[in-house]
Amino acid sequence: MTPPEIISMASKDGQDSTPRRHSLSDECDTNSVADEKRLVAKLDFYIIPLVMVLYLFSFLDRVNIGNARLYGLEEDLDLSSSQFQVAVSILFVTYLLFEVPSNLVLKLFTPRRWIAFIAAAWGIIATLTGLVNSYGALIACRLLLGAVEAGLFPGLTVYLTFFYTKRELALRVGYLFVSAAVAGALGGLLAYGIGHMDGLHGMSGWRWIMIIEGIPSFLLGVVTYFALPNDAETAYFLDENERALMRLRHAREYGNTASSREFSKKDMMCAFKDWKVWAFCVAQFGVDTMLYGFSTFLPTIIRDLGDWTVAETQLLTVPCYFLGAAAYMSTAFLSDKLQQRGLFCVIFGVISVVGYAVLLADVSSGVHYFGCFLVAGGLYVVVGLPLAWLPTNSPRYGKRTTGTGMQLTWGNAAGIMSAFI
Repeated sequence: MTPPEIISMASKDGQDSTPRRHSLSDECDTNSVADEKRLVAKLDFYIIPLVMVLYLFSFLDRVNIGNARLYGLEEDLDLSSSQFQVAVSILFVTYLLFEVPSNLVLKLFTPRRWIAFIAAAWGIIATLTGLVNSYGALIACRLLLGAVEAGLFPGLTVYLTFFYTKRELALRVGYLFVSAAVAGALGGLLAYGIGHMDGLHGMSGWRWIMIIEGIPSFLLGVVTYFALPNDAETAYFLDENERALMRLRHAREYGNTASSREFSKKDMMCAFKDWKVWAFCVAQFGVDTMLYGFSTFLPTIIRDLGDWTVAETQLLTVPCYFLGAAAYMSTAFLSDKLQQRGLFCVIFGVISVVGYAVLLADVSSGVHYFGCFLVAGGLYVVVGLPLAWLPTNSPRYGKRTTGTGMQLTWGNAAGIMSAFI
């Protein structure tokens, strides 16, 4: 798209009214490729680390119940296997209910305030989960955790479109999935270390896991309030030339109209009526069913492969997650370069299905463990790429926000079902 032109009527003596046209790019002193690369590098330096850490702790506090299971959660709360499955999946009930509404109010409260509130709130709830003494209290904490965490990932996905173009977005959304993979690996390592605190001050190891992994999230919320910029115009680390270049990039990507920046009910309804959005929703449900089941129950899967101790089981989960992170990052990089999403989704979807087939086959424990690597390597790609694919093809802010919320709502609906598969 050619940058919009602006008509100027003034001359230097104030008398010549002959119209002159100039492009939005006139706002920039330079807009060379080198300038844009420096700008993107600056955005990556100031925005991506904070966004990654936010999602890392969000994912960690959501799935650490799987690690807590190995350190006495079921025994202390006298849970049956079905009650544990309900505790895992019940989080996604409120997650689904609040995902789209949370995304719609993102701009009303501003990203800085809303995301900071979300982080602080889930940190408090995650920490208090370590103090529950009954099944009912555990369910209440999981429901509250789902309600406050619901807005984070869709909010961050839309937030990144404020700064990055469609040729840059898959890699940046990829950083979020790397965070999820690192959270899985880190969760295993932390559980291994924190598990040695079992019995300290009369508390079981699972309680320490919840408390120690929850407190940093609250502190992260405080940091987010001061460090996360709302948009390019208010970013403290950009100078005026860089802000002008950001305006040019946004106009080039989405147009220079109000609909590209502001929410409207008309654009929201466009998302609900677009069959392509619904196709993404159904696909996201399918792949997230596999991801949530895999992430939550990987420690249990590995434990059942052989005569492993709890500590060995936790450590054996780590390489699977690291492979998932590496697979997604390399694929996201190629996807941005080639501007090709669908082909990679098909290839890695097949890889993950082969991995599940290996897990179902009557083979040795070593081959089953290899199947875990195939599942991890394929799943993170097929879950992550569509989340960069849909928003970059929705230039209107209202449709982009609503469509992303719908896509993630359907995806996270899979979390309810995955615990019972």
